[in-house]
Amino acid sequence: MLSQPLSRISKISPLMQMQRFRLFSSSVKEFPPHFIYGTTTSYPDREPGAIDFMFTSDHLEAAEEQRKVPCELLEPKGTVGASKGWVFTLENGLLCLRDDLKINASASNPKRISLPPLETLPHAQTQIVSSVAMSSACPDEDDDCIVAVKFLGPQLSLCRPAHDSKWTNIRITEPSFFTSPVMFSQRDGMFSLPASRGGYVGSWDLQGKPKLQKLRFQDLPRSRKKERELLDSCYSSHHLVESSSGESFLVLWYRTAIYDNKDDNLVTKRCMLFRGYEEGNAIYDIKDEDLGTKGFKVFRLDEEGNASYTEDIGDLCLCLSKSESFCVTASLFSGPDLLMNSISYIDVDESISPILDVGCFCLSRAERARENYSTYYKTPFPYLFPPQPCI
Repeated sequence: MLSQPLSRISKISPLMQMQRFRLFSSSVKEFPPHFIYGTTTSYPDREPGAIDFMFTSDHLEAAEEQRKVPCELLEPKGTVGASKGWVFTLENGLLCLRDDLKINASASNPKRISLPPLETLPHAQTQIVSSVAMSSACPDEDDDCIVAVKFLGPQLSLCRPAHDSKWTNIRITEPSFFTSPVMFSQRDGMFSLPASRGGYVGSWDLQGKPKLQKLRFQDLPRSRKKERELLDSCYSSHHLVESSSGESFLVLWYRTAIYDNKDDNLVTKRCMLFRGYEEGNAIYDIKDEDLGTKGFKVFRLDEEGNASYTEDIGDLCLCLSKSESFCVTASLFSGPDLLMNSISYIDVDESISPILDVGCFCLSRAERARENYSTYYKTPFPYLFPPQPCI
């Protein structure tokens, strides 16, 4: 192992484009969860590449600030994943960590951390990254930070950017983990993946020895026939989410490309599309559409492997996107897209559209019956970013 503390951190290329953010007043200690909202198509009078951040909380006073972002990050394939506010890029077999899209990053001195050259295991591939995760939000400061990259297929690669000159490459033999998203568990100190069939959770660390836990599903819901038939027709993906207190959840995310009747309250939603500004006022197009996302099921996991179905996660909001999953206390960031006992999400994976839906799904059936929060916004980027400290 070679000790290389921050030796891979360097300044970004001067080829930049302007980025436009919505920031909150300095009286708050933490920026709420957020996503990238507008692009220069919404602001024809602004410099190329200008984009907006939209926050999931709306009770704080907003201000605007100009920022610079490298042009390549704004391309459709400019990034391959995100974790804890950092984005990953992949070029010529080299992965790089960049903080350009962190809301609290330095605009004049953005950071990049080059990771070791990739090594491809036999009968695996390293061109398609399915998900990424990190053990720490500060890979530039925490020497013990571990980065995990899950490639489509059997390969999981781990390294410590401050110490390792090579990846620890792990071959996963069970095919049900080949497409699973990776998440770092603070409680277990390991990187975990849910089996695509939902029966197991697998966890790995730098030692490479797997910890497999069989799940025992309990308290399964009795669904209405119409809802059951709809969800049975969907493709489901499995996601792990962990709260700061160590509570673990398995989320089943149901999607389909089939459009159903407009009166189905699992599907119908009202969508606000940002069109631009007129005389300083934001202009929106509002219309009814159908979502690719049809619903979610949540199971609370304990350390013995019991997976108990729940429609009540209290004051928590689970956040799912192409970024590493995370969980927040909703009452700290109350807003129209971040509610207690809900899932905030960006509809990615199966979408062929460059414009993605941003949604909020209430777990309570009674709440869903009163009002459907399925989605209000669109985004060209597939990441929900977690809260960031105000500097």
